[in-house]
Amino acid sequence: MPKTVFGHDYRFLDRKELLSFEEITRIAKAAVDVGVTKLRITGGEPLIRVDLERLIEMLSALDVDLTLTTNASLLPRKAQALKDAGLTRITVSLDAMDDATFRMMNDVDFPVERVLEGIEAAKSVGMPVKVNCVVKRGVNETQVIEMARYFKGTGHILRFIEYMDVGATNGWKMDDVVTANEIVDLVGAEFPIEPAQAQYRGEVAKRWSYKDGTGEIGIISSVTQPFCGDCTRSRLSAEGKLYTCLFAVRGHDLRALLRGGATDDDLGAKLAEIWKVRGDRYSELRSEETFDPSQDEPRVEMSYIGG
Repeated sequence: MPKTVFGHDYRFLDRKELLSFEEITRIAKAAVDVGVTKLRITGGEPLIRVDLERLIEMLSALDVDLTLTTNASLLPRKAQALKDAGLTRITVSLDAMDDATFRMMNDVDFPVERVLEGIEAAKSVGMPVKVNCVVKRGVNETQVIEMARYFKGTGHILRFIEYMDVGATNGWKMDDVVTANEIVDLVGAEFPIEPAQAQYRGEVAKRWSYKDGTGEIGIISSVTQPFCGDCTRSRLSAEGKLYTCLFAVRGHDLRALLRGGATDDDLGAKLAEIWKVRGDRYSELRSEETFDPSQDEPRVEMSYIGG
């Protein structure tokens, strides 16, 4: 969330505009009832939401794979409570092992060491950890090998993500993308790897195993090798809009439905209706001219609907 956009005078949503934990849980239950098997809490940074552990506890009662994406800065003091509340797994965002590069990419005021402490805190309470690294040319591609070296053999799965044109504030251009093939070549030249089988249909990361048996990495290539045809994800924003694509312009208002007296069956029927007619193929159609911020309606930002 760049300070040039989200400065001191930026108007954030009033509390009454946000879904309550009970409302989030109602929508999640309706989604589970029509076939959803995995729920992910994301952000922004979800751990700054007051009493988040209570939401985790409520969602864990739905008997799903429940996971959370975080910058890990608060995990040293929250990992145990999250585990006790029923969280299944953790995904941590970390784009460099070098402090200066990490701070520049993430616009944060804490060092890499705090992220690593958070990862170890999650591990110590028995929660598996995946680490996501967005790779941007000219900024952190030199960190790819350093990241692989650090996490190889730790049991944590490191995933590299092609730099994507989400929203309108990151100044994306194709020249900034370090492709999946380049990342595979970089890692493979240092640590021999081989393709591994996908674990389920719609898995967003292509898996590569180290030939010496010390773990694996994943590559998420939605720019150069899009997977729209197998996409199984939708995203619920904090104020109750459902987005069927990471690159969406508009969402479907579920808050109005909720607060207008809809039953659980009504919610489930609406979710099924939205999903049946979705035709999102942005990644397959992408080009450098796909989005012109001076002409087109702005797409939703990553900080608004998560990854």
